[in-house]
Amino acid sequence: MSPCRLLIVDASTVIRRALTVALAGEPGIEVVGSASSGRVALMKLPLLRPDVVALDADLPDRESPWTLAAIRAAAPRLPIVLLSAASPRAAAATADALHHGANDYIVKPDGDVPSDGSIALLCAHLVSKIDACCLSAVAHRPVARAHGPGAASIGARVDVVAIGVSTGGPSALMELIPQFAADFPVPILIVQHMPPMFTNLLAERLAARSSIKVIEGTHARLVEPGHAWIAPGGFHMAVERDSRGAIRLTTHQDARENSCRPAVDVLFRSVATVYGPHALAVVMTGMGQDGLRGCERIQAAGGQVLAQDESSSVVWGMPGGVARAGLADQVLPLDRLGAEIIDRVDRDRQPARVTA
Repeated sequence: MSPCRLLIVDASTVIRRALTVALAGEPGIEVVGSASSGRVALMKLPLLRPDVVALDADLPDRESPWTLAAIRAAAPRLPIVLLSAASPRAAAATADALHHGANDYIVKPDGDVPSDGSIALLCAHLVSKIDACCLSAVAHRPVARAHGPGAASIGARVDVVAIGVSTGGPSALMELIPQFAADFPVPILIVQHMPPMFTNLLAERLAARSSIKVIEGTHARLVEPGHAWIAPGGFHMAVERDSRGAIRLTTHQDARENSCRPAVDVLFRSVATVYGPHALAVVMTGMGQDGLRGCERIQAAGGQVLAQDESSSVVWGMPGGVARAGLADQVLPLDRLGAEIIDRVDRDRQPARVTA
């Protein structure tokens, strides 16, 4: 297979040069060019024909949103990985860019002159994102798919919806969560792989577009219907029953699982323990296998599992693993997931409404 052609767009000469040098030893990646601005990048795009663009999330003069829109207009399916600084301004710009079509992001090291170690870590993260973006040509084993609500088994009443998502997740959540009405009768718990600060911004943006309340999870918070909680970056999020039988969130910084914190498996295991057969797990677009073991636990407890299909996923790693393992009751495109979740939650209840 030919190497993946990468165009680096970043205002920092240090970052452009360091990434170019560090990636020279990667056999599966060819850095075909770099640019210090979006306008230069747009001129180079038809000449270099990259397979992936690494784009500075906060170019000077607010050029990044314009650049992203221009790339999307010229090449709608060209993967774009954002290079984000670890600052509130850059995090906000990154959250906006993910909503407007960027595929994924990595966080750049602090300081004007990053260390060799931090550059090596940045490259490792970028390589994993590039590999994921180039996986679309890889064939997957056939998976049996159900094509309607009647095609799948009907389980016990659903009392919680637990969602696991990673690469491509912010945009997918922006499409899914606004479908749920303010009186949605069960809580929604979400693990989106993101570092600190980014998860709170994601929650704020989802809340602004949704009827249900969307907030970042906090320790000991009572779990209530009509709310969606996003696991805070850097913390695992789980559920547990208190001494009075009420279900509350718990957050902690135990070891990473599947190289992630928060990890989907941590949430799903706790949901299986607390809710048993009344749990509905939803595994959406994402790289890796986080959520697979948790889905095994939910299925063993009698709960239900839905997975996003390959065609609507940015990366079909997480949902694909669940589907190939035979753990998914249904494998559905993103535009049908919301209706299916609502249908399963509505069973044995008054119908929940879909917002316009």
